[in-house]
Amino acid sequence: MGHWVPLPIHLPTRKSPPEPAPTPLKTPPTLLALESSCDETAAAVFSAPHRLLSSEIASQVALHRPFGGVVPELASRNHLLALRPVIEAALAAAGTDLDEIDAFAATAGPGLASSLLMGNTAAKALALAKGKPFLSVNHMEGHLVSPFMGSGIEPHVALIVSGGHTLLIDVRRFGDYRRLGSTRDDAAGEAFDKVGKMLGLPYPGGPEVERRARDGDPARFALPRAMLDSGDFAFSFSGLKTAVLYTLEKLPSPLPGRDLADLCASFQAAVTDVLAAKAAAALRSSGRELLALSGGVACNRALRTALAAACSGVGARFLAVAPEHSTDNAAMIARAAAEKFARGESSPLEGDVDPNLAVA
Repeated sequence: MGHWVPLPIHLPTRKSPPEPAPTPLKTPPTLLALESSCDETAAAVFSAPHRLLSSEIASQVALHRPFGGVVPELASRNHLLALRPVIEAALAAAGTDLDEIDAFAATAGPGLASSLLMGNTAAKALALAKGKPFLSVNHMEGHLVSPFMGSGIEPHVALIVSGGHTLLIDVRRFGDYRRLGSTRDDAAGEAFDKVGKMLGLPYPGGPEVERRARDGDPARFALPRAMLDSGDFAFSFSGLKTAVLYTLEKLPSPLPGRDLADLCASFQAAVTDVLAAKAAAALRSSGRELLALSGGVACNRALRTALAAACSGVGARFLAVAPEHSTDNAAMIARAAAEKFARGESSPLEGDVDPNLAVA
């Protein structure tokens, strides 16, 4: 494994020795990517163009659970503690070391500024120390390419559903995107988490809502399908969240198990119905024959089932990201970086992170 050393300081001299000839890149090139946009510290080693060698994630869920959400200062402090062990674990799992890495990549945004800086700065430092290129990657573009981890990226409609975003994007090719629609208020994943908290479920609420919904009746509570017939590809979930609150006020407290399961199932059905209908409409409008689902909510089984049925109804194929690559991870950052590297792209080391970075 490569040695961790302080960055060299080059002092000016009257006569500099000749520069050594660059070492030719091996084929295929190997990339190390870091992801720290929120509360997961992740590193991955990727052999371009399509071979993932390792993916390691240090989760902070247990640290933030007592607060019911992510505390930015706590997240950035723990990124600092976890980065080196996670990088070393990823290199060891890939059977390589820092000297064998051809390029370094990291998330530049969107996300929490203090968290983004941790992974982004570490990747830049490694690139500088090893004299290798650095690649700045959009977190959402990472999600977008994550269903194509082991294959080429086809023209498709991308549906990204996470805690911070709900996006429909027409993808012609990597880097050529047209935003079709997004949420006007809460993201779908945010709505899941907020409803979970409203119902007194453990943090993070989204997976807990799904787990209880499996035993519930999705037709019991008549909850709104906002903007279902709006004629565009925009979403809105804040009204649905309010409808759950009003429904909850009419039910006994504490909430009986059957009521909890039915309310979770009814809420989940309201979300998935809208996502599936809008995705099918986007496929018809764009003429694409493939829908690719990504983002943290892509783990939701009911959503996958609804989208697969919607795709079948319009004669399109359905591709969902692997569950292990759905939440924040460095493998998706490495996959996007591999596309950039193949084009001969690199990013300046003086570039800054952008908490509000947009993909399209």
